[in-house]
Amino acid sequence: MSAKGVSLGTEAAQQVLAGGSAGLVEICMMHPLDVVKTRFQIQRGKSDPSSYKSLGDCFKTIYRNERLFGFYKGILPPILAETPKRAVKFFTFEQYKKLLAPLALPPGLVFAAAGLGSGLTEAVVVNPFEVVKVSLQANRSVQRHSTFTQAQHIITSEGFGLRGLNKGLTSTLGRHGVFNMVYFGFYFNVKGFIPEIKDPTLEFFRKFAIGLASGTLASVVNIPFDVAKSRIQGPQPVPGEIKYRTCWKTMGTVYTEEGFLALYKGLVPKIMRLGPGGAVMLLVYEYAYAWLQKHWRL
Repeated sequence: MSAKGVSLGTEAAQQVLAGGSAGLVEICMMHPLDVVKTRFQIQRGKSDPSSYKSLGDCFKTIYRNERLFGFYKGILPPILAETPKRAVKFFTFEQYKKLLAPLALPPGLVFAAAGLGSGLTEAVVVNPFEVVKVSLQANRSVQRHSTFTQAQHIITSEGFGLRGLNKGLTSTLGRHGVFNMVYFGFYFNVKGFIPEIKDPTLEFFRKFAIGLASGTLASVVNIPFDVAKSRIQGPQPVPGEIKYRTCWKTMGTVYTEEGFLALYKGLVPKIMRLGPGGAVMLLVYEYAYAWLQKHWRL
């Protein structure tokens, strides 16, 4: 039984539904910005003839060449992944907190460590979906490939391993581990310091502001891992030759060839997505989970 007298199965089911709802809402609202972020991250500097000049140019070019559908390329893999991904994210965060409780660590450290653990666990679940999503988003042609066709092609040509459907796993572990460590650590620590407001509307905006800051800060800290992941999982500069293999080596290559700022490519669309998107996800989860705890008992 959980601490509230609710069975672990009921608690897990409530978190699956609440987390899945949070993920679905966030994906549908913010996915176009994820496409733009990925396009920036896979281009290789000004020497790339297909590079975008600015954020506005990227939006205009995608719409002109690929129409509205272009902004939703690769959306099915994250939608399919959201329920297990968010279930893992929130459920394991709570479980890691329980495991760390006997150690009598400072609360701030507990939140950060539990976030790190939940992120690493989440990364293992989500990485195959990320490989398919990035390969779909990198396609600039108007020719449409289904998610299942793309996944089948990756499995047939490269297999399930670290060169195929689990390509870029190390960078995904870094991306999710670091993001969740900052995201959960900042949100729950700051929320505890700022007094709760009795007015429901003002309380909603208090939580939204803290969630926005959490998503923004986490995005800034973890984006080098995100860039490495996109390079490893995206198309290689020379077809048939693998240039980007491992997380740290890819970061080093990007830094050496393109400079320090190249490790922060796609930061603006990432913040535009995961700043408000992170706030939306936390709020939908908290309110949905509270409603389920009140109305659903097994």
